[in-house]
Amino acid sequence: MKNVIKHSKKILLAVAMLTVLVGNAKEKTSSLKKGLIKTALTINNVKEGNLLSIKDQNGITLYKELILESGTYKKGFDLTALPNGSYFFEVDKDVEINTIPFTVEYNKVVFNKNEEVTVFKPYVKEKDGVVFISKLSPDYGALKVNIYANYKGEYQLLQSDKIENLQTIEKVYRLEKGSYKIVLNSDNKEYIKYINN
Repeated sequence: MKNVIKHSKKILLAVAMLTVLVGNAKEKTSSLKKGLIKTALTINNVKEGNLLSIKDQNGITLYKELILESGTYKKGFDLTALPNGSYFFEVDKDVEINTIPFTVEYNKVVFNKNEEVTVFKPYVKEKDGVVFISKLSPDYGALKVNIYANYKGEYQLLQSDKIENLQTIEKVYRLEKGSYKIVLNSDNKEYIKYINN
């Protein structure tokens, strides 16, 4: 009986080692294959803390990475593994968001340079109960501002504005002492800022 258990342990150990060897062989083959079909992405003027994402046409994030060094970002991506469809790189910087669209069709990646877009984010600053909101809008896009006041743990709408037909949006609000949530909607994106003064 002891010999049966001893031989069973040896067989299980041999099977485990063979599985590990086969698994490693597959990984090396696939990583070599991926290395041959990578797409190089270079982005100038990034800062430490900027966020790089790959999203599908529905805005679902497939990949994201925090940029660790300021300057020029360079990295290779195997985009051919994605299913056929439309995607985009998104670089979220301090006051702007850059989108770089591309399509994947039958393992072929095509970047759409003409459709690259830069969207400017709204900027919110509070000082001594005065809130300054500004946004650059070269295409005269609208900015919707909703200010919610915190009453007993629940946010209730205090004021709502829609500012449009301006390239440079500047708005000032005076708020009493308290806790507020400011929700800004522009360019199909939502930005939230909390203020306690």
